[in-house]
Amino acid sequence: MKRINNSVIALSLFVGIANANAQEKRTLTLDEAVQLGIQNSKNLKIDAARIEEATADLLEAKNRQLPELKVSGSYMYLPIKPNVDIKLPGLAGGAGGPEIHQVVYGSANLSVPIYSGGRIKYGIQSAKYLVEASKLSTENDKIAIAYNVAHAYNNLFKANQSIKVFEENLAASQKRDETFLKMENNGLIARNDRLKANLQTSNIELQLLEAKNNYNIANINMDLLLGLPETTELTVDENYIEEGSDVKPVDFYVTEARENRKDLQALAQQRKAAELGSKAAKAENLPSIAFTGGYVAADIPKFLTVYNAINVGIGVSYNLSNLWKENSSLRQSQAREKQLAATDELLNDNIKLDVNREYQNTDYSKKRIAVFEKSAEQANENYRITKNKYDNGLATMTELLDADAAQIAANVGVINAKADAALAYRKLLQTTGTLTIK
Repeated sequence: MKRINNSVIALSLFVGIANANAQEKRTLTLDEAVQLGIQNSKNLKIDAARIEEATADLLEAKNRQLPELKVSGSYMYLPIKPNVDIKLPGLAGGAGGPEIHQVVYGSANLSVPIYSGGRIKYGIQSAKYLVEASKLSTENDKIAIAYNVAHAYNNLFKANQSIKVFEENLAASQKRDETFLKMENNGLIARNDRLKANLQTSNIELQLLEAKNNYNIANINMDLLLGLPETTELTVDENYIEEGSDVKPVDFYVTEARENRKDLQALAQQRKAAELGSKAAKAENLPSIAFTGGYVAADIPKFLTVYNAINVGIGVSYNLSNLWKENSSLRQSQAREKQLAATDELLNDNIKLDVNREYQNTDYSKKRIAVFEKSAEQANENYRITKNKYDNGLATMTELLDADAAQIAANVGVINAKADAALAYRKLLQTTGTLTIK
Protein backbone atom coordinates (compact mmCIF):
# COMPACT_ATOMS: atom_id res chain seq x y z
CA MET A 1 0.00 0.00 0.00
CA LYS A 2 2.84 2.37 0.84
CA ARG A 3 4.45 1.69 -2.54
CA ILE A 4 1.16 2.52 -4.30
CA ASN A 5 0.81 5.78 -2.36
CA ASN A 6 4.34 6.79 -3.35
CA SER A 7 3.52 6.10 -7.00
CA VAL A 8 0.36 8.22 -6.79
CA ILE A 9 2.28 11.08 -5.21
CA ALA A 10 5.00 10.91 -7.86
CA LEU A 11 2.41 10.87 -10.64
CA SER A 12 0.63 13.87 -9.12
CA LEU A 13 3.87 15.81 -8.90
CA PHE A 14 4.67 14.97 -12.54
CA VAL A 15 1.23 16.12 -13.72
CA GLY A 16 1.55 19.32 -11.69
CA ILE A 17 4.96 20.10 -13.19
CA ALA A 18 3.71 19.32 -16.71
CA ASN A 19 0.74 21.69 -16.27
CA ALA A 20 3.00 24.42 -14.93
CA ASN A 21 5.32 24.08 -17.92
CA ALA A 22 2.42 23.99 -20.37
CA GLN A 23 1.39 27.55 -19.41
CA GLU A 24 4.20 29.53 -20.99
CA LYS A 25 4.46 33.19 -20.02
CA ARG A 26 5.78 35.80 -22.43
CA THR A 27 6.16 39.57 -22.28
CA LEU A 28 5.69 41.40 -25.58
CA THR A 29 5.96 45.03 -26.61
CA LEU A 30 3.49 46.22 -29.19
CA ASP A 31 6.19 46.38 -31.88
CA GLU A 32 7.21 42.78 -31.13
CA ALA A 33 3.59 41.69 -31.32
CA VAL A 34 3.17 43.43 -34.70
CA GLN A 35 6.26 41.67 -36.07
CA LEU A 36 4.94 38.28 -34.96
CA GLY A 37 1.55 39.06 -36.45
CA ILE A 38 3.10 39.91 -39.81
CA GLN A 39 5.38 36.86 -39.80
CA ASN A 40 2.49 34.48 -39.14
CA SER A 41 -0.26 36.17 -41.17
CA LYS A 42 -2.14 33.83 -43.48
CA ASN A 43 -3.24 36.81 -45.59
CA LEU A 44 0.36 37.82 -46.26
CA LYS A 45 1.15 34.29 -47.39
CA ILE A 46 -1.65 34.63 -49.93
CA ASP A 47 -0.20 38.01 -50.96
CA ALA A 48 3.23 36.44 -51.42
CA ALA A 49 1.73 33.86 -53.77
CA ARG A 50 0.05 36.66 -55.75
CA ILE A 51 3.39 38.45 -56.11
CA GLU A 52 4.95 35.22 -57.39
CA GLU A 53 2.10 34.87 -59.89
CA ALA A 54 2.55 38.46 -61.11
CA THR A 55 6.31 37.91 -61.38
CA ALA A 56 5.71 34.79 -63.45
CA ASP A 57 3.45 36.83 -65.77
CA LEU A 58 6.29 39.34 -66.15
CA LEU A 59 8.70 36.52 -67.03
CA GLU A 60 6.24 35.23 -69.62
CA ALA A 61 5.98 38.73 -71.16
CA LYS A 62 9.77 39.03 -71.34
CA ASN A 63 10.05 35.60 -72.95
CA ARG A 64 8.00 36.84 -75.91
CA GLN A 65 10.90 39.06 -77.04
CA LEU A 66 13.36 36.14 -77.13
CA PRO A 67 14.04 33.99 -80.23
CA GLU A 68 11.92 30.91 -80.81
CA LEU A 69 13.87 27.81 -81.82
CA LYS A 70 11.97 24.64 -82.59
CA VAL A 71 13.47 21.31 -83.54
CA SER A 72 11.44 18.42 -84.90
CA GLY A 73 12.21 15.01 -86.34
CA SER A 74 10.35 11.92 -87.44
CA TYR A 75 10.90 8.39 -88.64
CA MET A 76 8.29 6.66 -90.78
CA TYR A 77 8.17 3.01 -91.85
CA LEU A 78 6.26 2.19 -95.05
CA PRO A 79 5.04 -1.44 -94.99
CA ILE A 80 3.60 -1.19 -98.52
CA LYS A 81 5.72 -0.06 -101.43
CA PRO A 82 4.55 3.41 -102.46
CA ASN A 83 3.95 4.30 -106.08
CA VAL A 84 6.60 6.92 -106.90
CA ASP A 85 6.20 8.68 -110.24
CA ILE A 86 8.97 11.19 -110.83
CA LYS A 87 8.25 13.61 -113.66
CA LEU A 88 11.76 15.01 -113.98
CA PRO A 89 13.49 14.08 -117.27
CA GLY A 90 16.08 11.35 -117.01
CA LEU A 91 14.69 9.92 -113.75
CA ALA A 92 12.85 6.65 -113.60
CA GLY A 93 9.28 6.69 -112.37
CA GLY A 94 6.13 4.65 -112.16
CA ALA A 95 6.04 1.06 -111.03
CA GLY A 96 9.73 0.51 -111.74
CA GLY A 97 10.82 2.99 -109.07
CA PRO A 98 13.06 2.17 -106.12
CA GLU A 99 11.97 0.13 -103.13
CA ILE A 100 11.08 2.66 -100.39
CA HIS A 101 10.22 1.34 -96.94
CA GLN A 102 11.38 4.09 -94.55
CA VAL A 103 11.72 7.85 -94.35
CA VAL A 104 13.80 9.91 -91.87
CA TYR A 105 13.08 13.62 -91.64
CA GLY A 106 14.36 16.41 -89.38
CA SER A 107 14.12 20.20 -89.22
CA ALA A 108 15.07 23.21 -87.10
CA ASN A 109 13.25 26.55 -87.33
CA LEU A 110 14.33 29.85 -85.82
CA SER A 111 12.15 32.94 -85.45
CA VAL A 112 13.38 36.24 -84.00
CA PRO A 113 10.70 38.93 -83.51
CA ILE A 114 11.56 42.25 -85.17
CA TYR A 115 8.31 44.18 -85.00
CA SER A 116 5.00 43.33 -83.35
CA GLY A 117 3.26 46.69 -83.23
CA GLY A 118 4.49 47.24 -79.65
CA ARG A 119 2.55 44.33 -78.19
CA ILE A 120 5.65 42.76 -76.62
CA LYS A 121 6.97 46.05 -75.22
CA TYR A 122 3.61 47.07 -73.80
CA GLY A 123 3.11 43.61 -72.33
CA ILE A 124 6.41 43.77 -70.44
CA GLN A 125 5.77 47.26 -69.08
CA SER A 126 2.23 46.35 -68.07
CA ALA A 127 3.43 43.22 -66.25
CA LYS A 128 6.01 45.31 -64.35
CA TYR A 129 3.29 47.68 -63.15
CA LEU A 130 1.15 44.76 -61.99
CA VAL A 131 4.07 43.28 -60.03
CA GLU A 132 4.55 46.62 -58.32
CA ALA A 133 0.82 46.85 -57.62
CA SER A 134 0.91 43.42 -55.96
CA LYS A 135 3.81 44.49 -53.75
CA LEU A 136 2.05 47.71 -52.75
CA SER A 137 -1.12 45.76 -51.91
CA THR A 138 0.99 43.57 -49.63
CA GLU A 139 2.37 46.65 -47.87
CA ASN A 140 -1.18 47.91 -47.40
CA ASP A 141 -2.18 44.57 -45.88
CA LYS A 142 0.80 44.75 -43.51
CA ILE A 143 -0.43 48.08 -42.20
CA ALA A 144 -3.92 46.63 -41.71
CA ILE A 145 -2.43 43.67 -39.82
CA ALA A 146 -0.38 46.05 -37.66
CA TYR A 147 -3.58 47.81 -36.62
CA ASN A 148 -5.46 44.54 -35.98
CA VAL A 149 -2.63 43.40 -33.71
CA ALA A 150 -2.71 46.77 -31.92
CA HIS A 151 -6.47 46.39 -31.44
CA ALA A 152 -6.04 42.94 -29.89
CA TYR A 153 -3.12 44.23 -27.80
CA ASN A 154 -5.32 47.08 -26.56
CA ASN A 155 -8.09 44.69 -25.53
CA LEU A 156 -5.59 42.57 -23.62
CA PHE A 157 -4.21 45.66 -21.87
CA LYS A 158 -7.67 46.92 -20.81
CA ALA A 159 -8.71 43.50 -19.52
CA ASN A 160 -5.48 43.18 -17.53
CA GLN A 161 -5.79 46.67 -16.03
CA SER A 162 -9.41 46.04 -15.09
CA ILE A 163 -8.33 42.91 -13.24
CA LYS A 164 -5.79 44.93 -11.23
CA VAL A 165 -8.38 47.56 -10.26
CA PHE A 166 -11.00 44.99 -9.26
CA GLU A 167 -8.49 42.91 -7.30
CA GLU A 168 -7.37 45.99 -5.39
CA ASN A 169 -10.94 47.02 -4.63
CA LEU A 170 -11.95 43.47 -3.76
CA ALA A 171 -9.17 43.26 -1.17
CA ALA A 172 -10.30 46.57 0.33
CA SER A 173 -13.95 45.47 0.28
CA GLN A 174 -13.15 42.16 1.99
CA LYS A 175 -11.18 44.00 4.66
CA ARG A 176 -14.17 46.32 5.16
CA ASP A 177 -16.44 43.27 5.52
CA GLU A 178 -14.24 41.97 8.31
CA THR A 179 -14.45 45.33 10.10
CA PHE A 180 -18.23 45.51 9.68
CA LEU A 181 -18.63 41.97 11.03
CA LYS A 182 -16.77 42.96 14.21
CA MET A 183 -18.90 46.11 14.45
CA GLU A 184 -22.07 44.04 14.07
CA ASN A 185 -20.93 41.64 16.75
CA ASN A 186 -20.34 44.62 19.04
CA GLY A 187 -23.75 46.04 18.24
CA LEU A 188 -22.39 49.11 16.43
CA ILE A 189 -24.14 48.50 13.08
CA ALA A 190 -27.24 46.66 12.00
CA ARG A 191 -26.98 43.25 10.35
CA ASN A 192 -28.74 44.64 7.28
CA ASP A 193 -25.94 47.19 6.75
CA ARG A 194 -23.30 44.48 7.04
CA LEU A 195 -25.17 42.38 4.44
CA LYS A 196 -25.26 45.38 2.09
CA ALA A 197 -21.47 45.56 2.32
CA ASN A 198 -21.22 41.81 1.66
CA LEU A 199 -23.41 42.24 -1.42
CA GLN A 200 -21.08 44.96 -2.68
CA THR A 201 -18.14 42.57 -2.25
CA SER A 202 -19.99 39.88 -4.23
CA ASN A 203 -20.64 42.37 -7.02
CA ILE A 204 -16.93 43.22 -7.18
CA GLU A 205 -16.13 39.49 -7.29
CA LEU A 206 -18.49 39.11 -10.27
CA GLN A 207 -16.86 42.07 -12.01
CA LEU A 208 -13.46 40.52 -11.37
CA LEU A 209 -14.61 37.18 -12.83
CA GLU A 210 -15.92 38.97 -15.92
CA ALA A 211 -12.64 40.87 -16.30
CA LYS A 212 -10.65 37.63 -16.02
CA ASN A 213 -12.91 35.97 -18.57
CA ASN A 214 -12.41 38.90 -20.95
CA TYR A 215 -8.68 38.68 -20.38
CA ASN A 216 -8.57 34.94 -21.17
CA ILE A 217 -10.54 35.45 -24.38
CA ALA A 218 -8.33 38.40 -25.40
CA ASN A 219 -5.22 36.36 -24.60
CA ILE A 220 -6.32 33.40 -26.75
CA ASN A 221 -7.26 35.76 -29.59
CA MET A 222 -3.84 37.39 -29.35
CA ASP A 223 -2.05 34.00 -29.33
CA LEU A 224 -3.85 32.89 -32.49
CA LEU A 225 -3.23 36.23 -34.18
CA LEU A 226 0.51 36.00 -33.46
CA GLY A 227 0.86 32.30 -34.29
CA LEU A 228 1.67 31.35 -30.67
CA PRO A 229 0.38 28.31 -28.76
CA GLU A 230 -3.02 29.03 -27.17
CA THR A 231 -1.57 28.27 -23.74
CA THR A 232 0.88 31.19 -23.91
CA GLU A 233 0.07 33.81 -21.28
CA LEU A 234 0.98 37.23 -22.63
CA THR A 235 2.02 40.30 -20.67
CA VAL A 236 1.74 43.66 -22.40
CA ASP A 237 3.86 46.79 -22.14
CA GLU A 238 1.76 49.46 -20.43
CA ASN A 239 3.79 52.38 -21.83
CA TYR A 240 2.22 52.11 -25.28
CA ILE A 241 -0.86 54.09 -24.16
CA GLU A 242 1.24 57.26 -24.11
CA GLU A 243 1.23 57.38 -27.94
CA GLY A 244 -0.59 60.10 -29.83
CA SER A 245 0.13 62.99 -27.50
CA ASP A 246 0.94 65.34 -30.41
CA VAL A 247 -1.88 65.40 -32.96
CA LYS A 248 -1.46 67.73 -35.95
CA PRO A 249 -4.23 69.50 -37.92
CA VAL A 250 -6.48 67.31 -40.05
CA ASP A 251 -5.17 68.72 -43.35
CA PHE A 252 -1.76 67.31 -42.50
CA TYR A 253 -3.18 63.79 -42.26
CA VAL A 254 -5.20 64.14 -45.48
CA THR A 255 -2.00 65.11 -47.30
CA GLU A 256 -0.13 62.23 -45.67
CA ALA A 257 -2.81 59.81 -46.85
CA ARG A 258 -2.61 61.00 -50.46
CA GLU A 259 1.15 60.55 -50.43
CA ASN A 260 1.47 57.32 -48.45
CA ARG A 261 -1.65 55.16 -48.91
CA LYS A 262 -0.40 51.94 -50.48
CA ASP A 263 -3.79 50.98 -51.88
CA LEU A 264 -3.92 54.32 -53.71
CA GLN A 265 -0.42 53.74 -55.08
CA ALA A 266 -1.33 50.18 -56.11
CA LEU A 267 -4.36 51.50 -57.96
CA ALA A 268 -2.15 53.99 -59.80
CA GLN A 269 0.05 51.10 -60.99
CA GLN A 270 -3.00 49.18 -62.13
CA ARG A 271 -4.20 52.20 -64.11
CA LYS A 272 -0.82 52.43 -65.86
CA ALA A 273 -1.02 48.72 -66.69
CA ALA A 274 -4.54 49.16 -68.07
CA GLU A 275 -3.42 52.07 -70.24
CA LEU A 276 -0.67 49.94 -71.72
CA GLY A 277 -3.19 47.15 -72.19
CA SER A 278 -5.21 49.46 -74.43
CA LYS A 279 -2.11 50.27 -76.47
CA ALA A 280 -1.33 46.57 -76.81
CA ALA A 281 -4.91 45.90 -77.91
CA LYS A 282 -4.63 48.58 -80.63
CA ALA A 283 -1.40 46.94 -81.81
CA GLU A 284 -3.33 43.76 -82.64
CA ASN A 285 -4.44 45.49 -85.86
CA LEU A 286 -0.81 45.85 -86.97
CA PRO A 287 1.29 43.19 -88.73
CA SER A 288 4.06 41.20 -87.09
CA ILE A 289 7.51 40.93 -88.66
CA ALA A 290 10.15 38.38 -87.69
CA PHE A 291 13.52 37.15 -88.92
CA THR A 292 13.25 33.47 -89.80
CA GLY A 293 15.77 30.75 -90.40
CA GLY A 294 15.66 27.02 -90.79
CA TYR A 295 17.51 23.80 -91.47
CA VAL A 296 16.07 20.69 -93.10
CA ALA A 297 17.51 17.22 -93.46
CA ALA A 298 15.87 14.11 -94.96
CA ASP A 299 16.92 10.58 -95.82
CA ILE A 300 14.93 8.17 -97.96
CA PRO A 301 17.19 5.13 -98.46
CA LYS A 302 17.85 4.16 -102.10
CA PHE A 303 15.95 7.23 -103.24
CA LEU A 304 16.82 10.63 -101.74
CA THR A 305 19.18 12.25 -99.23
CA VAL A 306 18.96 15.94 -98.33
CA TYR A 307 21.17 17.81 -95.87
CA ASN A 308 22.47 21.36 -95.30
CA ALA A 309 19.16 22.71 -96.60
CA ILE A 310 19.49 26.04 -94.79
CA ASN A 311 17.04 28.88 -95.32
CA VAL A 312 16.87 32.47 -94.00
CA GLY A 313 14.33 35.18 -94.62
CA ILE A 314 11.77 37.62 -93.27
CA GLY A 315 8.32 36.52 -92.20
CA VAL A 316 5.29 38.79 -92.14
CA SER A 317 2.08 37.87 -90.35
CA TYR A 318 -1.18 39.82 -90.55
CA ASN A 319 -4.66 38.73 -89.59
CA LEU A 320 -6.90 39.96 -92.40
CA SER A 321 -10.04 39.35 -90.33
CA ASN A 322 -9.11 42.45 -88.33
CA LEU A 323 -10.41 44.43 -91.32
CA TRP A 324 -14.03 43.47 -90.59
CA LYS A 325 -13.93 42.33 -86.96
CA GLU A 326 -14.22 44.89 -84.15
CA ASN A 327 -11.36 44.92 -81.66
CA SER A 328 -13.08 43.45 -78.59
CA SER A 329 -9.79 43.39 -76.63
CA LEU A 330 -9.49 47.16 -77.05
CA ARG A 331 -13.04 47.72 -75.83
CA GLN A 332 -12.43 45.52 -72.79
CA SER A 333 -9.22 47.33 -71.96
CA GLN A 334 -10.81 50.77 -72.33
CA ALA A 335 -13.67 49.69 -70.08
CA ARG A 336 -11.09 48.53 -67.56
CA GLU A 337 -9.46 51.98 -67.71
CA LYS A 338 -12.81 53.68 -67.01
CA GLN A 339 -13.50 51.31 -64.15
CA LEU A 340 -10.14 51.98 -62.51
CA ALA A 341 -10.52 55.75 -63.01
CA ALA A 342 -13.89 55.67 -61.21
CA THR A 343 -12.41 53.46 -58.49
CA ASP A 344 -9.62 55.99 -58.03
CA GLU A 345 -12.11 58.83 -57.54
CA LEU A 346 -14.13 56.73 -55.08
CA LEU A 347 -11.03 55.72 -53.15
CA ASN A 348 -9.90 59.35 -52.83
CA ASP A 349 -13.32 60.31 -51.47
CA ASN A 350 -13.22 57.40 -49.01
CA ILE A 351 -9.74 58.39 -47.88
CA LYS A 352 -10.92 61.92 -47.10
CA LEU A 353 -13.87 60.49 -45.17
CA ASP A 354 -11.76 57.93 -43.31
CA VAL A 355 -9.08 60.42 -42.31
CA ASN A 356 -11.58 63.03 -41.12
CA ARG A 357 -13.60 60.41 -39.21
CA GLU A 358 -10.56 58.93 -37.47
CA TYR A 359 -9.20 62.42 -36.75
CA GLN A 360 -12.47 63.28 -35.00
CA ASN A 361 -12.39 59.97 -33.13
CA THR A 362 -8.81 60.66 -32.00
CA ASP A 363 -9.72 64.16 -30.83
CA TYR A 364 -12.80 62.79 -29.06
CA SER A 365 -10.76 60.04 -27.39
CA LYS A 366 -8.21 62.53 -26.07
CA LYS A 367 -10.95 64.74 -24.63
CA ARG A 368 -12.54 61.70 -22.96
CA ILE A 369 -9.33 61.14 -21.00
CA ALA A 370 -9.57 64.58 -19.38
CA VAL A 371 -13.24 64.02 -18.54
CA PHE A 372 -12.62 60.59 -17.03
CA GLU A 373 -9.62 61.82 -15.03
CA LYS A 374 -11.72 64.65 -13.63
CA SER A 375 -14.52 62.18 -12.91
CA ALA A 376 -12.06 59.87 -11.13
CA GLU A 377 -10.76 62.71 -8.98
CA GLN A 378 -14.32 63.63 -8.05
CA ALA A 379 -15.28 60.01 -7.35
CA ASN A 380 -12.22 59.42 -5.17
CA GLU A 381 -12.80 62.63 -3.23
CA ASN A 382 -16.50 61.84 -2.92
CA TYR A 383 -15.68 58.42 -1.48
CA ARG A 384 -13.21 59.96 1.00
CA ILE A 385 -15.80 62.50 2.20
CA THR A 386 -18.59 59.91 2.33
CA LYS A 387 -16.35 57.55 4.30
CA ASN A 388 -15.60 60.30 6.84
CA LYS A 389 -19.30 61.11 7.11
CA TYR A 390 -20.15 57.44 7.57
CA ASP A 391 -17.52 57.05 10.27
CA ASN A 392 -19.10 60.01 12.05
CA GLY A 393 -22.65 58.76 11.58
CA LEU A 394 -23.58 61.38 8.99
CA ALA A 395 -23.97 59.07 5.96
CA THR A 396 -25.76 55.79 5.40
CA MET A 397 -24.24 52.48 4.37
CA THR A 398 -25.98 52.78 0.99
CA GLU A 399 -24.32 56.15 0.34
CA LEU A 400 -20.93 54.71 1.24
CA LEU A 401 -21.31 51.71 -1.05
CA ASP A 402 -22.60 53.85 -3.91
CA ALA A 403 -19.58 56.12 -3.55
CA ASP A 404 -17.29 53.07 -3.58
CA ALA A 405 -18.91 51.67 -6.75
CA ALA A 406 -18.65 55.06 -8.48
CA GLN A 407 -14.98 55.23 -7.52
CA ILE A 408 -14.27 51.82 -9.09
CA ALA A 409 -16.13 52.67 -12.30
CA ALA A 410 -14.32 56.01 -12.65
CA ASN A 411 -10.87 54.50 -12.17
CA VAL A 412 -11.55 51.77 -14.73
CA GLY A 413 -12.90 54.44 -17.07
CA VAL A 414 -9.62 56.38 -16.95
CA ILE A 415 -7.61 53.30 -17.97
CA ASN A 416 -9.99 52.41 -20.79
CA ALA A 417 -10.08 56.00 -22.05
CA LYS A 418 -6.27 56.17 -22.29
CA ALA A 419 -6.09 52.81 -24.06
CA ASP A 420 -8.86 53.78 -26.49
CA ALA A 421 -7.10 57.08 -27.27
CA ALA A 422 -3.85 55.26 -28.09
CA LEU A 423 -5.75 52.86 -30.36
CA ALA A 424 -7.67 55.70 -32.04
CA TYR A 425 -4.38 57.42 -32.87
CA ARG A 426 -3.05 54.20 -34.43
CA LYS A 427 -6.24 53.92 -36.47
CA LEU A 428 -5.65 57.48 -37.71
CA LEU A 429 -2.13 56.52 -38.76
CA GLN A 430 -3.48 53.45 -40.55
CA THR A 431 -5.89 55.56 -42.61
CA THR A 432 -2.96 57.79 -43.66
CA GLY A 433 -0.77 54.79 -44.55
CA THR A 434 1.92 55.90 -42.08
CA LEU A 435 1.43 53.37 -39.31
CA THR A 436 4.99 52.37 -38.44
CA ILE A 437 6.01 48.73 -38.84
CA LYS A 438 9.39 48.27 -37.20
